[in-house]
Amino acid sequence: MYGQTEQCIDSKMAITRLACLLTLLSTHCYFTVIAVILKSNDQSPWTNEFESTELSCLIESISTNKPRIEWKKIQNGEPSYVYFDEKVSGDLESRARIREPATLVITNATRSDTADYRCEVTAPNDQKSFDEILISLVVRVKPVVPKCSVPKSVPFGKSAELHCVEEEGYPKSQYQWFRSKEEIPEDPKSSPKFFNSSYTLNSDTGTLKFSAVRKDDAGEYYCRAKNDAGHSECGPQKMEVYDLNIAGIVLGVLVVLVVLLCITVGICCAYKRGYFASQKQTGNNYKVPAKGDGVDYVRTEDEGDFRHKSSFVI
Repeated sequence: MYGQTEQCIDSKMAITRLACLLTLLSTHCYFTVIAVILKSNDQSPWTNEFESTELSCLIESISTNKPRIEWKKIQNGEPSYVYFDEKVSGDLESRARIREPATLVITNATRSDTADYRCEVTAPNDQKSFDEILISLVVRVKPVVPKCSVPKSVPFGKSAELHCVEEEGYPKSQYQWFRSKEEIPEDPKSSPKFFNSSYTLNSDTGTLKFSAVRKDDAGEYYCRAKNDAGHSECGPQKMEVYDLNIAGIVLGVLVVLVVLLCITVGICCAYKRGYFASQKQTGNNYKVPAKGDGVDYVRTEDEGDFRHKSSFVI
């Protein structure tokens, strides 16, 4: 009798547990059915420029038959509609479409499409009637041919800078330098061919700076700009390293000083001799003859010449 009672109690407990489990399952299913829930296969997609890409927005659960679906593009903190009232708008109007139920497909992507995109789904008949998911798209752009600056000739032992600039690529380009088709390592001590060179290479800015060039640094240099989308190179440019002729420079300076000294002395002598004096003359000027001793000349009214006023004194 006691054993039968114990079996009845165990049976009731098992039934109670089963009822609770069924209740929990039904409750979970109930809430799953009446709540709209979104998911994405990739919330950080990327694509190359001029290629196609998909912004995955999947509806995991929903009970509303025709939910309202919207897409918004967010750039610099400002949202704008991409898909609204079942139409694609904005700069994607002719380059995008919706693939059921809510995935946004972009064809011929451009660099201006790099932005955050928000998929929003509203289901009025669901208890949780709204859900959204944010997707960050990156459109990679291949670098264009970089602008390279290489000095044609540098004196031995002097400093020199080589520059490489490219501003179109996205993400931002990284830079490599080559000398005579050999890649220049960031650390010269890591390569036997560049071990004796003294330079610094900045792969972010594209600047190659020599603190003191050597004969071995002469050659043809070119730069490569690269990112995840590809790379581009500028044409090779030759850099020569020549010896600085100190004796020749000193001699040239002395010759110039001597020439300047001779010119100065010549000008001074010319001034002293009156070569630069100006003489002004008028048309009616004449020199009055000097009076002789003891002679006085008087002009008469009737005569047009002079006569003696007094005789010579002997």
